Amino acid sequence: QVQLVESGGGAVQAGGSLTLSCAPSGSINSINTMGWYRQAPGMQRELVATITRAGVTNYGDSVKGRFTISRDNAKTTMYLQMNSLKPEDSAVYYCNAEIRRLYFSNYRDYWGQGTQVTVSS
Repeated sequence: QVQLVESGGGAVQAGGSLTLSCAPSGSINSINTMGWYRQAPGMQRELVATITRAGVTNYGDSVKGRFTISRDNAKTTMYLQMNSLKPEDSAVYYCNAEIRRLYFSNYRDYWGQGTQVTVSS
């Protein structure tokens, strides 16, 4: 069984900062691209940022220059440093990872349970 455990969400005032973490656990052979997505009430899930195993990053337009994604390949943990938070950043943030459980198996997507981020004005 593979799980992605997120932590670090919470409530903060506009202009503040939060750091999210995502730690995969279980039987894992390899992890490819990892990413953060978010979903606000009544809205579709949207890309926040992704990072490849080589460290190549991609950001959604609304968070460029304010959020930084990183990962510790040795521990497979991923982070999202969120600065200059705005009320419109309020959403449930989901961790995603492409994981291969066995050497000869295919990569498949796994999702975390989500962590709430609330930014007040």
